[in-house]
Amino acid sequence: MQKIIYVGKHPLMTGVSRHMHTSWELIYCTSGSGQLIFDDRTLTYSENDVAVIPPHLPHSNRSSEGFTNIHMNLSEAPLPLTEALILQADRNGFLRDAFSAAFYYYSSGSDNGTYLLPAYCQLIAAFLKASQPAQLRSGPVLQIENDILQHFQDCNYDLHAFLTSLPFSTEYLTRLFKRETGMTPLQYLKDRRLENAARILAVNYGRSSISETAQMCGFNDPLYFSRQFRNKFGVSPRDYMPDDTARITDSDSMKTML
Repeated sequence: MQKIIYVGKHPLMTGVSRHMHTSWELIYCTSGSGQLIFDDRTLTYSENDVAVIPPHLPHSNRSSEGFTNIHMNLSEAPLPLTEALILQADRNGFLRDAFSAAFYYYSSGSDNGTYLLPAYCQLIAAFLKASQPAQLRSGPVLQIENDILQHFQDCNYDLHAFLTSLPFSTEYLTRLFKRETGMTPLQYLKDRRLENAARILAVNYGRSSISETAQMCGFNDPLYFSRQFRNKFGVSPRDYMPDDTARITDSDSMKTML
């Protein structure tokens, strides 16, 4: 069973001498940047990056500006790797929170840590696995995707303004985004909004108006929302009912299920 063996923190420092572990090592860079130096290659990291290092792999850590990190050792592989890897997918800080919580509970030595550390171990491993596909995407595409995911529910979100704030032409960004995701940024935004609407309708079936649902999903115009929803799902929002979705409309029944 995968478990956390050790969790520690490095204060601001400029290097760690050559060493290796008999277990898997995860290093979350909380500030600064540097290089992990292996026998056959060097990996560069910066703030919010995570290094995943397999067992028995000698390495050192060097930095000109200094770095801080949270590092941990796991008993089993968090990813199917034979070489070290730098993941650059924690733009929202969710993984950082998990590392910080794991450090807290490991250091506290409390009974709560006994119960919660295994859960944080599985959560961190899941975050790392989920971040792997993002490595196939370029930096600008990751920036656009992340901004859309953070703001798509806002009716006043201005995607064009965000695109023009990046140091590339909007035409180039649109082509790049479509090449890597299969759709333009605008199509991706609309798709996220419609998928979210479908989830809301499935949970709140019969309890939310079309106008309310549209607003919750970033659409100012309920009529436009309804047309786009029908184009994607083949039915109107009012008639939407996913297959094999059980709904409970009686409040007492809902309490029983909970």
